[in-house]
Amino acid sequence: MQEYDVVLKLLLRMSAKLVLDELAGATIARWLNVELPEVVNRRVDLLGETANGTLIQIELQSGPDNTMALRMAEYALAIYRLRRKFPRQIVLYVGEPPLKMDDTLLGPDLQFRYRLVDVRDLDGERLRESQEMGDNVIAILTRLRDQREALNEILSKLSDLDIDAREFYLRALLTLAGLRGLEEAVEEEARKMPLLNDILDNRVLGREFKRGVHQEALTMARRLIEERFGPIPQWAEERLAARLAAELEQLGVRVLKAKTIEELFA
Repeated sequence: MQEYDVVLKLLLRMSAKLVLDELAGATIARWLNVELPEVVNRRVDLLGETANGTLIQIELQSGPDNTMALRMAEYALAIYRLRRKFPRQIVLYVGEPPLKMDDTLLGPDLQFRYRLVDVRDLDGERLRESQEMGDNVIAILTRLRDQREALNEILSKLSDLDIDAREFYLRALLTLAGLRGLEEAVEEEARKMPLLNDILDNRVLGREFKRGVHQEALTMARRLIEERFGPIPQWAEERLAARLAAELEQLGVRVLKAKTIEELFA
């Protein structure tokens, strides 16, 4: 999984409320972690459920894919098979090359369409004004009137956060800036701010960011296991703590198929 993909998923789950509002037009009450049957790529990027039970699927795409319509149709059918209802489907394109993908699949007796959104078409100025840092960071991928001014504004907001949040969002900003060739601009502006300059010089920044990703995956795995099997015994907690983020994500997928918690960890 590419790093930008991990970052965007975390931002959307944690604090990118305006982005979700523009994409889905609904509030996600909970995120689902599911394995889809009989699909080549079984792992959806994000599948959420609103308070009224509507399923929202969001896929993140950084480059053109001429099979996207087919993939989304396969996802739709697999999710229906699993949940007995179709999701609203959105592909969020975050790449730099112009968006050139079909959003429709047509056959003699078939009409299928999903929603295709170029992140640059989101209201970047509105995202800048959001009170949520996830929206602010994702704004850097949109079309902004003054990109340098927006960077300064985002970095200034970061300086007001506690140290853990500051490190996480700065790392996220640097990662997404890579999609627009702005890493040097972000670092240049960040070094003008003493608090952020210290973080950039901290050699454990990458390690701390990975720890944050691991903690998010661990929290999600715990929630899924508790929902399926109830309280987690100590021996299972110890095994969870020893797993890497990618392994925890795979464990979350297997929760649905395991009949007992012992089988899950076998």
